[in-house]
Amino acid sequence: MYSFDAKKATEGVVNWIKDFFKENGPGCNAVLGISGGKDSSVTAALLVKALGKERVIGVLMPKGEQSDIDMARLLVNHLGIKSYEINIKDAVSGVENEISKTDLEFSTVAKTNLPPRIRMATVYAVSQCVNGRVANTCNMSEDWVGYSTRYGDSVGDFSPLSNFTVTEVKEIGRYLGLPNELVDKAPADGLCGKTDEDNLGFTYAVLDRYIREGICEDEKTKERIDMLHKKNLFKLQYMPCYKPE
Repeated sequence: MYSFDAKKATEGVVNWIKDFFKENGPGCNAVLGISGGKDSSVTAALLVKALGKERVIGVLMPKGEQSDIDMARLLVNHLGIKSYEINIKDAVSGVENEISKTDLEFSTVAKTNLPPRIRMATVYAVSQCVNGRVANTCNMSEDWVGYSTRYGDSVGDFSPLSNFTVTEVKEIGRYLGLPNELVDKAPADGLCGKTDEDNLGFTYAVLDRYIREGICEDEKTKERIDMLHKKNLFKLQYMPCYKPE
């Protein structure tokens, strides 16, 4: 039976972060978007443990009014890290307004993915102002079924959590002593009004067991997970490039 050692995993990723910065930015800061969810919370806590709070900078990016912005502020205060709050509403509206002037039909999927892409552009802008390296905050479970925006929250300069499932990320968060309300906060993109699990049609607990143990008792759920995984593999691969013969 599969088991997970949160202490060993935490020590391993902390050392990996230290090594990354030694090789790719000695003295640089770590910059990440802060949503107040478990992934950004755990990533930030790992960065603080690896680099010290003085070298970790959070970027809060509400789109107008954000109902759970207090969770992001709670994390920043809990870790004692420097942060910037940059509202992306005008930037999103600006692009939307310009597209509305064309003959394009602004699809729902395009509207949904625009804010994450603007958020990532914002994180990189901040990073380049503070001699930073951008931390990706995606986990294995989200990546497995493509629950991320390509060139939005799917990118970064380094990724501490990409090989941990949601269940494992939560265990690391508890081991790091993060507040329960951050670790157990229902995962949501804060944009469509639904939780991740509502959109996916299954729970992360079911997905994580299937990833780690190959067990999924409901055949329809198994088929849906397999379909999403195959459909979204392109998000995890390098952009195809033509190679002249």
